[in-house]
Amino acid sequence: MIAFLFFAYTFLLLYTVFFAWNHGSSYGPAGPGGRNYNLEPFLSIYNIATYSDTVWIPLRILVGNVILFMPFGFLFPLMVEKFRKARVVSGMITPIILSFLLSVTIEINQFLFTMRVANVDDVILNTLGGTLGVLIYRIMRLIRK
Repeated sequence: MIAFLFFAYTFLLLYTVFFAWNHGSSYGPAGPGGRNYNLEPFLSIYNIATYSDTVWIPLRILVGNVILFMPFGFLFPLMVEKFRKARVVSGMITPIILSFLLSVTIEINQFLFTMRVANVDDVILNTLGGTLGVLIYRIMRLIRK
């Protein structure tokens, strides 16, 4: 059941980042072929927070990027047996690194294959989401003991 949830989540994640409506995308210089990117950390977060007409748009974009990766950080350790038995630090590092690598891979693919924005801020926020998911997983394990 956990594996099914993980793969369903992964499918929805990939659909969302590659095909879903891209409202409020980040600002960045036009790159090769008119592609957009932002390699300056926190620039798009600042721009979204500063120039949005309402508080809801930046809140939805910023919190949405964090929430988007929380299930990965939570479900991955559940799915992989050795993380359930690992010590706290070693059991947390691998899912966080994988969240980071998955986010970087998504951003590179968005730049290469879609008309989306490749954004370092998305990597930061997605990795934060994966980290929070792992923390929730670890806290729930402590509570269940």
